[in-house]
Amino acid sequence: MKRSIAALVPAVAAVAMALPLTMATPAAAHAPCGTTAPDRDNGAWNRTANGANQRSGSSTGCAINGIAYNTHRLDYHCYTQGNDRYTWTYLRNDSTGVSGWVRDDLLSDGGSLVHCSD
Repeated sequence: MKRSIAALVPAVAAVAMALPLTMATPAAAHAPCGTTAPDRDNGAWNRTANGANQRSGSSTGCAINGIAYNTHRLDYHCYTQGNDRYTWTYLRNDSTGVSGWVRDDLLSDGGSLVHCSD
């Protein structure tokens, strides 16, 4: 016996409503200590950080490579999410030549808007 499509719509809608709603966001991709990232963010420079540590990975447990100050020119490359649930931006400090990860809440504009895995 064949069913019409109109008869199936309520059943399909009920199943869809029961499924959890997920957002299409990049999966958390913690950058282990010693990780670098490609320059995917083509935004302008002159972002500010007031004494933020640049680390070798997206964790406060990773080594400090340098310190970014508000007088430095920072070139964002991309961001990821650390195991601490904060987002972190990989950047090059053009004033010092040092690259590293900075937690986004320490950057005046919240960090890069381009995910490292895009």
